Amino acid sequence: MAGGDKRTFFVGGNWKMNGSKSSNDGIIKFLNEKGINPKTEVVVSPPAVYLDYVRQKLDKKIGVAAQNCYKVESGAFTGDISPAMIKDIDCGWVILGHSERRHVFGESNALIGEKVKHALEAGLSVIPCVGEKLEEREAKKTEEVIFTQMKAIADNVKDWSKVVIAYEPVWAIGTGKTATPEMAQEVHASLRKWLTEKVKPDVAKSVRILYGGSVNAKNCKELAKQPDIDGFLVGGASLKPEFIDIINARD
Repeated sequence: MAGGDKRTFFVGGNWKMNGSKSSNDGIIKFLNEKGINPKTEVVVSPPAVYLDYVRQKLDKKIGVAAQNCYKVESGAFTGDISPAMIKDIDCGWVILGHSERRHVFGESNALIGEKVKHALEAGLSVIPCVGEKLEEREAKKTEEVIFTQMKAIADNVKDWSKVVIAYEPVWAIGTGKTATPEMAQEVHASLRKWLTEKVKPDVAKSVRILYGGSVNAKNCKELAKQPDIDGFLVGGASLKPEFIDIINARD
């Protein structure tokens, strides 16, 4: 498939552990009032305690995602939330396997796979994340790492229409370093080839693969021109008005 013409451009905003009601109001205001490209699907991901607040105030055309969830519906899992709870407050998405969940909180590929399975079965759409650390890239293990991560995800997916993959090179998250458009495209193309060979060609053509890693208003347009980059998962810049420029990176 030449380019992402048939794949709807997608921009997610991961607010991480940031914000307050008042700062959230500022973000909601610019998202609701600024001109967002109607051809772009937009989802934002506030901290769990603000999911309901943001969902109630944000324009319904913008999706709301949890940043994480557990692999079962309910039970003795202090401090966690379930897909059923996320759905109960009219939020339709969850981010799973973000590098911070993997490397700060020690989540394994197997656990992330189980979470993906349960979230999809519960009716959520899922943004599973893959990506390599700097030492893995330097050791030329990028594909080995991300394909292992992808297998744990793919083994737990039946309906790919509810999955949007995010490639996030760990060395480029919050560091100010960004993979060049060509570097990012190379990995996205490898992921799509893997999906063709290990899942099926139709899935590889239709599934959207986002780039995440210090995306900002200055570099988003060049990244968006790459044929296998179907959008972004944005961190810090999603808290600022420049998020609108990123959403509108592709005409």
